Amino acid sequence: MLELFPLSAAGIAALMLGTWVLSLLLRNASIVDIIWGLGFVLVAVIGFAFGDGYGPRKALITGMTAAWGLRLSIYLFLRNAGAGEDFRYKRMRAHYGPRFGLISLFTVFALQGALMFVVSLPVQVAQAAGPDHLTWLDGAGALVWLAGLLFESIGDWQLARFKADAANAGKVMDRGLWAWTRHPNYFGDSLVWWGIFVVAASEPTHLWAIVGPIVMTILLVRVSGVALLEKTIVRRRPGYEEYIARTSSFIPRPPRRTPGETAATPRH
Repeated sequence: MLELFPLSAAGIAALMLGTWVLSLLLRNASIVDIIWGLGFVLVAVIGFAFGDGYGPRKALITGMTAAWGLRLSIYLFLRNAGAGEDFRYKRMRAHYGPRFGLISLFTVFALQGALMFVVSLPVQVAQAAGPDHLTWLDGAGALVWLAGLLFESIGDWQLARFKADAANAGKVMDRGLWAWTRHPNYFGDSLVWWGIFVVAASEPTHLWAIVGPIVMTILLVRVSGVALLEKTIVRRRPGYEEYIARTSSFIPRPPRRTPGETAATPRH
């Protein structure tokens, strides 16, 4: 197992360094968001090629990781095409000025590479060692992963359709899965990584790798996901405060009724 960690770290380092150089040429640090999913695919492929674990489990965990990572990267590439640099990086660029290029190597690319290594720990350990047969945890993990992948994929599809309708400009998306959670894509993302961890847990000594899904969930809820997105959205989007009052921020649940609202009250 230990020999797989430096290989994964080296692969991530090379990928992020190359992405940083490309970002300098393009003057667009946003490309790191697209590469994020592909980095996990790279870790999975390295584990499949060099891990000593059980072959079918290696294939399962590689397929799960690749399907999630490729879907995410392709989705972000298509969504961001022609949109320019994300506001987060524009703000950093304005703050640091000419120093942003070098500073971004550490504050953006190296940081995301380190997080990628930690989050991907279940992928690495699942391919390094484990029972020489598939267990019920492999099946359970695959089902949790599938639920998460479907949840985030359907959520992204519903949001894309909503935005494509000009009549919805400036409105709050509160339909479909978005009526049950304000961030179905982030919840599904988290569920994917809990499913991958459950597969890794087929080997009891791998339980410490729970740090991976924990870190991913914290990132999605407290750092770069829900917290960051909702920091200013209440001011920018009329009706979002009411949406917050009736809709769970992360874990899906039926929407609450706001004061004065009845079951017959239309929302659209």
